Amino acid sequence: MHPPQPDITGSRPITMPIYQTSGFAFDDPAVFADALSRPDGAFAYGRYANPTVRALESAVADLEGGVAGIATGSGMGAVNCALLGLLGPGDHLVAQKSLYGGTAAMINELAERFGVSVTYVSGDDPDAFRAAVRSRTRVLYLETLSNPLNHVADLPGMCAAARELGVVSVVDNTYATPMLCRPIEHGADIVVHSTTKYMSGHTDVVGGLTVHADEELWRRVWRFSVELGATADPFASWLTLRGLQTLPLRMERHCANARHLATRLAAHPAVAEVHWPGLPGHPSYELAAKLLPDFGGVLAFDLAGGRAAGERFMKAVRLALLAPSLGGVETLVMHPATTSHRTLSAEELARHGIGEGTVRIAVGIEHPEDLWADLSQALTG
Repeated sequence: MHPPQPDITGSRPITMPIYQTSGFAFDDPAVFADALSRPDGAFAYGRYANPTVRALESAVADLEGGVAGIATGSGMGAVNCALLGLLGPGDHLVAQKSLYGGTAAMINELAERFGVSVTYVSGDDPDAFRAAVRSRTRVLYLETLSNPLNHVADLPGMCAAARELGVVSVVDNTYATPMLCRPIEHGADIVVHSTTKYMSGHTDVVGGLTVHADEELWRRVWRFSVELGATADPFASWLTLRGLQTLPLRMERHCANARHLATRLAAHPAVAEVHWPGLPGHPSYELAAKLLPDFGGVLAFDLAGGRAAGERFMKAVRLALLAPSLGGVETLVMHPATTSHRTLSAEELARHGIGEGTVRIAVGIEHPEDLWADLSQALTG
């Protein structure tokens, strides 16, 4: 049986429908063939394109000021599409020293398995990047706000240097979101997001997305993404579209709560250092104040008692949850050295600035005094 399809005329749905189908049927073989050859043709097969997924790609591309996007099944799917779509054996990658653990692990894989050479530089020194560039340098990889210590990349300076030298700049904007920063406006070629985080915002989606400043680069990465099979799911895309509608409101509260907690943590005797760029003592404070209207909803801090103190703290929290990820409405805590950055060696952890007593808090939108009461009792318990 082939159920009939409704023909909607004279009205339109208020929200984007979920096109939960693996493929689409055609009347014209030529249109069918064309649909499989480009990212902006007719819809043919779910691995290539889907109306719900394309709506998400278009929405985030518009937020970021790009020409088009590619939605993927996870944030690492987006990172892999960008890096593997641009790099080949023998190529050279320049990356920011402090990166998300999954990205750092992937870069190590590129080096070990595919012969991609890697140089790490500070994300705020364009001259250091220029000095690192080689004849086969293809990509500069940055994070607007690094995970977990919130180092801020000098996007205008670094991206301008990359463009001058013919290097593609890729910027992970997950922490900042387009509410705080639009890297393409600062010269970035590709912006990467884990839409699992703030974009969806409710801890019920795993997804990723790349946004491209240039149509040719978008088509190049799209071709690889189709081959890789990292395509986003229509239902997950629909949930992310729903979450996007409250992104500005949520980010405002995330940032306000993070400021409240960072200020009070900085004054607590059990805390050695707080890593949040809105505090004057943070090494990226001046750069962050120039680039960002606010400073994000994730903070990290080093406990004076080291690893033992970190373990006691994470066992003692009650309102905050001991859990991975970030960007949802609830506050989450984790120990980067044994979770998000667990694959890194002691030397690599030191390069990232992550200590045994470093704790990361992804601040939710709960009442700030309730959050502080929980953290305070955990610090003194």
